[in-house]
Amino acid sequence: MSNQVKLYGWDAKPRDPSVVLGGKKNIRDPEPQTIASTKLPDTPLAKSVLEYAKKELSTETFNHSMRVYYYGTAIHTQQFPDWRFTDETYLLACLLHDIGTTDKNISATKMSFEFYGGLLALKLLSKDLHAPIEQAESVAEAVIRHQDIGETGKITTIGLLLQLATIFDNMGGHEELVHKDTIENVTRHFPRNKWSSCFAATIRKENGLKPWAHTTALGEEDFPNGVLNNKLMEPYDK
Repeated sequence: MSNQVKLYGWDAKPRDPSVVLGGKKNIRDPEPQTIASTKLPDTPLAKSVLEYAKKELSTETFNHSMRVYYYGTAIHTQQFPDWRFTDETYLLACLLHDIGTTDKNISATKMSFEFYGGLLALKLLSKDLHAPIEQAESVAEAVIRHQDIGETGKITTIGLLLQLATIFDNMGGHEELVHKDTIENVTRHFPRNKWSSCFAATIRKENGLKPWAHTTALGEEDFPNGVLNNKLMEPYDK
């Protein structure tokens, strides 16, 4: 089990980012990191999920998912190089974390989109693509908890990294973790295409359809307004 913990990012980390950062803005000053210098897993499983994501997600959401991969990889390699997991596992979590927000899936269930998305990810990986169950469950856990922001308790390594990278892209949070040249390079390859207004509309759609949705825990108005007022990404939100 210990090997599977390391492979698939099951190590427990404090849910509060300030704890893993030691109360600082970053561990070290970020450096530029390009897509060309970052390995994208090309395993059969990674390729299958990449094609699935391209087919199922809107262009805007697919681009967001890829940005989350590249930003998260930069955070991992530069700030937390001792965190252990396969790049493939993190890529799968990035590609599937918003699968519950598609028009088809958001109205297919009364469940909050992250929870339903986690179930979809688990089925896709374990049943359809025959990934190791420990890997499939790690991805599903990260998908379910990627908006489970808080200051108490623990979360998996993959889950925390996914939170950091999604908050960075969606709200400009923890901006000291990624170099601005990295943002420019990543958004050139995977444009935002007005992602802030797109995602804010998705949040409001989810909350309108499901007033009980977990997304409301982040603030029914504070969260979409925070997304819309993402000053860090505003220059790239075209």
